[in-house]
Amino acid sequence: MAATATIAGVVATSSVASAAAAGPSPKPAPASQAMTGLPAAPVEKVIVTYKSKAAEAGSNTAAKNDAAAKGEKTGESLSFERRLAGGAALVDLGGEASKKDLAEVMAAFRADTSVASVEPDIRAYAMAAAPDDTDYAKQWDLFEATGGMNVPGAWDKTTGSGVTVAVIDTGYAAHTDLAGNVVAGYDFISSSADARDGNGRDNNAKDEGDWNATDGECGTGSKASNSSWHGTHVAGTIGATTNNTKGIAGIAYNAKIQPVRVLGKCGGSSADIADAITWASGGTVPGVTANATPAKVINLSLGGASATCPSVYQTAINGAVSRGTTVVVAAGNSNANVSGFTPANCSGVINVASTSREGNRSFYSNFGTGIDVSAPGGETRRATDTPGTVTTPENGILSTLNSGTTTQSAENYKPYQGTSMAAPHIAGLAALLKSAKSTLTPAEIESAIKANARPLPGTCSGGCGTGIADTVKTVNAVTGTTTPGGATFTNAANVTITDNTTVASSLAVTGRTGNAPAALKVDVDIKHTWRGDLVVDLVAPDGTVRNLKASSSSDSADNVITTYTVDASSEVANGTWKLQVRDVASGDTGYIDSWSLTF
Repeated sequence: MAATATIAGVVATSSVASAAAAGPSPKPAPASQAMTGLPAAPVEKVIVTYKSKAAEAGSNTAAKNDAAAKGEKTGESLSFERRLAGGAALVDLGGEASKKDLAEVMAAFRADTSVASVEPDIRAYAMAAAPDDTDYAKQWDLFEATGGMNVPGAWDKTTGSGVTVAVIDTGYAAHTDLAGNVVAGYDFISSSADARDGNGRDNNAKDEGDWNATDGECGTGSKASNSSWHGTHVAGTIGATTNNTKGIAGIAYNAKIQPVRVLGKCGGSSADIADAITWASGGTVPGVTANATPAKVINLSLGGASATCPSVYQTAINGAVSRGTTVVVAAGNSNANVSGFTPANCSGVINVASTSREGNRSFYSNFGTGIDVSAPGGETRRATDTPGTVTTPENGILSTLNSGTTTQSAENYKPYQGTSMAAPHIAGLAALLKSAKSTLTPAEIESAIKANARPLPGTCSGGCGTGIADTVKTVNAVTGTTTPGGATFTNAANVTITDNTTVASSLAVTGRTGNAPAALKVDVDIKHTWRGDLVVDLVAPDGTVRNLKASSSSDSADNVITTYTVDASSEVANGTWKLQVRDVASGDTGYIDSWSLTF
């Protein structure tokens, strides 16, 4: 095994750092992520408070008889359901009532001199809204239905509070969008020349830069490069401060980030990295002060070539896991089988491959049976574009960074690509899970993430694990939350899509009560030989159009086979819904194979 380990994808990320500002503007966050008002839910019950001397105030039988009498008077099927803690009676209206019926029932109770008050049993909602961070709309990796990780819907349940995530990487470049969540870390680089701070190991995790001045400086084939500030970029994805009207949103934005420096000039040694894993997880390292805030999640966006997992890595990982720390590792960016790269080929870790905005395996991502799960890592260029160039910055992963070419300068934000960017998505999810349920073991966290992933909507040759991680589904699984409803309506009749036409497939939804859910699932199976030609919309019974997929001249992959999540809570559930597909170009055709709605 080589004596040093290099950042997973340093060639890709270092080129992006200097050139990623150009490119088309990103699409805005979908309407499903913006708070537009509370759903107009129907009223099904009323709360009646009787005066203290009334028989109904203390007798359930009397309250039951009174509800029946009021029902007979108003023509509604009223029934006493139960007594509330404050003594009021909960009265069922016998199904959802119209505004007129509700008004009549409430008027009947108010006219009764024994009634102190009557009010509708209204619904309350978690007051989650899209974060106000100024660049949140560019974070497709969090919310887009095709390639995103379905993060925002989980924030009502968990934001990572109480969990520390160690980012074992290049250290920390000061950034105001991270500072509030950073706790004391450590510098484990034992070589003062590589550390560039004038000494060996110390308690200052400041990133001193990992630039290389000349080609060949770090071994045969190495290239001169600027500092990457890689650890700061990784940290932002996990725990950037959120709802601060600045920059980006972190996945586990109330978790703490612990920078642990192991990568400096020419990478870092396996001995230093292994000690860092031990220390970060609360283990003992000779000559190093104990970690005051041990991490329950470790992110390792680094790696080197090795056919086997070195024992120094495996011993450190085993120790971390035994102390209850989940270890997440980037698969590597060599478009090769992950079995030849370490620590990704070690046991006891969550091994993460990278996917693109279109939901394909990223062209650079390692693959194989050793991959556990995939997550957005982005593509700042197309596979056929010149290496080192940036042609599609809007499709990269935007995060916190620094503008310095060698030493630290002004803070900024840049999009990077890499399995280095995919891994912190899973580390952030692990922090959300640990925060939601503190008793979870690393094995249980890994199992939950893998079991609740969704199939890649695009393609993956070679093996991408169980699919793209789904944050909401995984959090719901470990907290015992179930999606309400569950009824599925499907239309499997084929509808031909010809060039430059708009077609639709209809679904008649019946038997539902009230409005559609805030997380309506739209499963789509469209066969087409160039899916970038297609614009896909969901049309509600009242004609409201919600865009599911935009066209893209660069997306030449076949078929649209995926599940979209739509906030349809403002729409009445019953009625005729339509999947509308518009072909905007010539040369390729197809058909709607099937689609379904799950309430």
